[in-house]
Amino acid sequence: MPHFICQACTTQFAGSEAPPARCPICEDERQYVPARGQAWTTLERLRGSHTNGWRQLEPDLLAVQSYPALGINQRALLVRTPAGNLLWDCIALLDAATEAVVRGLGGLAGIALSHPHYYSTMVEWGRAFGVPVWLHAADRRHVARPDPCLRHWEGESQTLLPGLALHRLGGHFAGGAVAHWAAGAGGQGALLTGDILQVLPDRRHLGFMRSYPCLIPLPPAEVRRMAAHCDRLAFEAIYGAFHEREIVAGGKAALAKSAARYCAWIEGMVEP
Repeated sequence: MPHFICQACTTQFAGSEAPPARCPICEDERQYVPARGQAWTTLERLRGSHTNGWRQLEPDLLAVQSYPALGINQRALLVRTPAGNLLWDCIALLDAATEAVVRGLGGLAGIALSHPHYYSTMVEWGRAFGVPVWLHAADRRHVARPDPCLRHWEGESQTLLPGLALHRLGGHFAGGAVAHWAAGAGGQGALLTGDILQVLPDRRHLGFMRSYPCLIPLPPAEVRRMAAHCDRLAFEAIYGAFHEREIVAGGKAALAKSAARYCAWIEGMVEP
């Protein structure tokens, strides 16, 4: 039976003869059902209509994104390390060319997800490369296609490879996570954040929201907690979920400044 994919968020569902009646990810207040209604596709169809493009962000960090734009239009990041490669977040399209490129880069040792909006076809990726797919246990209920390759980690941090660890920040989702890459930014450290910490278009600030499309803010106490957790990590660069959403220098200071700015506005401490 086909595994239908929601065209709005690219979540892939368990096999069924007919498309699901609804997409709970889109119906959640953090996302939305498009005005045209819910629509469905499959991986087989996407392989005929889309292709993936690659960009090198720094020597051992590459981004892969689908063209034309697909769903939320996030990118996935591939981190290369001496102990193996990590795919950070997922995109829906996995085709023969993409698989060949990844294998040519050394394959994968694991896959990790920031939050449910980017789960997408994570099972397809995990099965294709025979690796575990790491997602936080607090978001287990949002999994639309259960599979033995999924690993639900718990607690506040999880080391995946030497120099690569996941940190639960919460915020956008209870299990919202970022990845800390110690060797990134020339050894100064980098955070891979999805949109748990949203790199803004000016590439000098970050945003923090429960829902970005529906404009639901987070409480200041939650943002301060997230920022305090990151302050304990060493990093210079921040790589976000979308094309050209990265802060390549001064990332730690940008995060502290952005959290303070956000809280000041929410608490009415700034003159409009």
